[in-house]
Amino acid sequence: MTDCGCEKARRDLEEYLRNEVCKTQHTDIAEHLENCAGCRDEALVARTLTEVVARACKETAPEELRDQVLAKLRAVQATH
Repeated sequence: MTDCGCEKARRDLEEYLRNEVCKTQHTDIAEHLENCAGCRDEALVARTLTEVVARACKETAPEELRDQVLAKLRAVQATH
């Protein structure tokens, strides 16, 4: 495998973390991350942020807030 370089690794990082790159690209980026501390740190931040957002999205809003949002949506829809 060849090192894909920092520019490519960073450009494709989100797709890499979601396993949306082909096997060759995945291998190249993984190899680059093993050998580049800067990109590895960026990948760790991106992975951590993605996990935190995913956990936050699993939580349900308080019932009162949900009711307020739904009421506002209905009001907006009624005026259109």
